[in-house]
Amino acid sequence: MPGLKLGDMGPKLGYTSKSNGYASFDNVRIPRNQMLMRFVSVDEEGTFSIEGDTRILYAVMMNIRMQLIDHSGIVLAKALTIAIRYSAVRRQFKNTTGSKQETKLLDYQT
Repeated sequence: MPGLKLGDMGPKLGYTSKSNGYASFDNVRIPRNQMLMRFVSVDEEGTFSIEGDTRILYAVMMNIRMQLIDHSGIVLAKALTIAIRYSAVRRQFKNTTGSKQETKLLDYQT
C-alpha cells in the first residue's frame, strides 16, 4: 500500500519471546474505529492526545525493564554455576610434582 512502511526491529538478545516492529504512515487514512487507542486518542480533527496518567504508562515500561534485569541475573547465576562446577572437575595443566595426572583448573597456581 502506498505510504505505508512496516519493519521488524530484529531479535532481542536473551529476550526472544518479544518482537518489536514499527509502522510508518505517510498520507494514509485509517478509520478511527479501527485504530488501537487504548492509551492515546485522535479526535475527528486529527489532534493527538495521551489518555490516562503518563506516570503509569512509564511505570509499566520500567517494570518490564526491571524484569529483564532480574531475569539476566538469574541466567548469569546459572551460567556461573555451570562454569565453576566444570572447572572443579576439569584437568588441564601439567602437574609440577611429577605425577602423570594433570592439575584441576581450581587447583592451578602460577
